[in-house]
Amino acid sequence: MGYHYAAPLRDMRFVIERVLRAPAAWLVCTAWDDLDGDTAAAVLEEVARFASDVLQPLNAPGDRAGCQLQNGEVHTPEGFKQAYTAFVQGGWPALPCSPDWGGQGLPLLVDAALREMLSACNHAWNMYPDLLHGAYETLKAHASPELQERYLRGVVSGEILAAMALTEPQAGSDLGQLSTRALPQPDGSLRISGSKIFISGADHDLTEQVVHLVLCRLHGDDGPSIPGTKGISLALVPKWLPDGKRNTWVVDSLEHKMGIHGSATCALRYEGATGWLVGQPHRGLAAMFLMMNSARLHVGLQGLGHQEMATQNALRYAQERVQMKAPIHQHPAMRHTLLRLQVQTETQRVIAYRAALALDMAAQHPDATQRQQAGQLAALLTPVVKALLTDSGFESASAALQVFGGYGYVHEYGIEQTLRDSRIAMVYEGTNEIQAIDLVQRKLLADGGAALTLLLAEWAAEADACSAHASLADFESALRQQMHLVRQGMAALQAASAADAQAPLRLAQDVMAGLGHALSGWALAASARATIDEPDTTWAQAKLQRLRYGLQWLLPQAQVHWQRVCDANLVLPDIDTPA
Repeated sequence: MGYHYAAPLRDMRFVIERVLRAPAAWLVCTAWDDLDGDTAAAVLEEVARFASDVLQPLNAPGDRAGCQLQNGEVHTPEGFKQAYTAFVQGGWPALPCSPDWGGQGLPLLVDAALREMLSACNHAWNMYPDLLHGAYETLKAHASPELQERYLRGVVSGEILAAMALTEPQAGSDLGQLSTRALPQPDGSLRISGSKIFISGADHDLTEQVVHLVLCRLHGDDGPSIPGTKGISLALVPKWLPDGKRNTWVVDSLEHKMGIHGSATCALRYEGATGWLVGQPHRGLAAMFLMMNSARLHVGLQGLGHQEMATQNALRYAQERVQMKAPIHQHPAMRHTLLRLQVQTETQRVIAYRAALALDMAAQHPDATQRQQAGQLAALLTPVVKALLTDSGFESASAALQVFGGYGYVHEYGIEQTLRDSRIAMVYEGTNEIQAIDLVQRKLLADGGAALTLLLAEWAAEADACSAHASLADFESALRQQMHLVRQGMAALQAASAADAQAPLRLAQDVMAGLGHALSGWALAASARATIDEPDTTWAQAKLQRLRYGLQWLLPQAQVHWQRVCDANLVLPDIDTPA
């Protein structure tokens, strides 16, 4: 049978054109007023060929071989470098970047579909170019003209790859504990010393030049000037200096990981390495958040890619595997599993692509108010996309493995690698628990509910659109019920927060899950509405049946989470230390 990938181009185009109506949104933006659905679809067809024909065959061999550290240099699995060269020659790294810097200037929404396909076919390989767009945004917004001229075009073209050097042994999510030092030099450069761990793509053989964006502390004669997160600065530290000399940082080791073995995860030391300040002194986190927010969307798309890969292979296996005189997809238990996989994948594609569209409108819409509101929506959706899609990526891979039965536990069938590879996405770029706290404290409570009000207005418009079709009455009703639950839950959250500063932390994960279900309710309704005018009625009816399954079997779970948010009597006991 084989473990393989067929890009879901039909559903991608359905979401982009019919559910989100993105081509109409592109028309109002000068940068994309000549872009239509057919052109975007043609781009994605080419990406699909690259992902399926070039990347997917390298996935299992790359997992077996892993990366090697030899004489201080990192070597990627066989075929990775050739695939990356083809990726660069195809112009794919530059897809969403500005033509001013050599990019193609296409929307992030198109790039999001590209990222989904690359992650589905070879998550480990995609780790290398996946940080490029975030590095591009950070350098474009914050780097000096000299640094931009020296590095930005290479980042856009993909001839230079980038790594994000945040984590230190004592400082995981607590960035206030960062201790990497940066000493200003008379020539304007920095001399950087310290250790970093878990740095994806810090070194490799795909490109000659690699630039690190390093969080560090500026030191004077009396030590660091500002403690905590407010004293963190951002520096660019290249592998090769402008004079051709090798910079003084060293890869100490490669992490031996549960999955994504083809991705070089490095522990490294900066030994007085030369770097340059990016942005303002002591404002490094503000600059780095551009890169981190891009990375969080991309990580969510990794989860979506894993869901798609797991789902379609489970479906193929279930149709071919005969047990008790019938293909196993006919048995009710398997039908539940397969339908859950399909519905979650399809609805979460809508949510992820909606976040990408919001980012596009925040950057390019001609109306300033529309740009601001789109930015608010993007900020609200980003932590949900990261957490919801990566949780589901791992859970879906596990459920798909169950479809394979004992064979799923065997390496040759592929699904066990998807399970292993998908797990890290719940951890890096801010754990999903951190995403829930960010959602509640910074995106729901801090702005007084302004962004959520915009989201609810969008849902109300979708419910109104469903009300025009009698056949969609159940979708309209379910969406309005989700809106009621969200409003009720938010009122309870605000009241609890006013009485107890710890309440948002206790309730954050249930709020995240509840809002994720509500977004799924919107995605179900929007997708159902979009089937009405679908010319392929057979395809549309099959889609509608799956959507109705999600409505009836999956969406009711939202009530559990909002019930906990609204229950003022719930307690969270302390943990006893084991003897």
